Amino acid sequence: MEIKGKVHEIGAVQQVTDTFKKRDLIVEYAENPQYLEYIRFEATQDRTSLFDNLTPGEEVEVSFNLRGRPWTNKDGITTYFNSLVAWRVNKIAAATPASTTAQPTPPPIDITSSPDEDDDLPF
Repeated sequence: MEIKGKVHEIGAVQQVTDTFKKRDLIVEYAENPQYLEYIRFEATQDRTSLFDNLTPGEEVEVSFNLRGRPWTNKDGITTYFNSLVAWRVNKIAAATPASTTAQPTPPPIDITSSPDEDDDLPF
């Protein structure tokens, strides 16, 4: 899956256990510009470096996998969690302005018929 948006926040690398680390990326997503959404992506282990060269405000496309898992607490109540796990982040290049070299515009062509020409078009 992919989504395009603007980098809102880049989290620090969190060392969860001795062998597991993760990092968050918050992307401002505007499917409807009136109602912004803030989507949290995570990267784990060696992929935490995916977010190193990003800065807030940059337009990006994030490729991710949707993960879900259950967790049962000590009272036997099961809760479900979803994660958006990023595996690629591409910066979207800003649109470059049009070339400043002006091309000559050809002169307009007169396609009107002269009054003494016979027009045989059916419409």
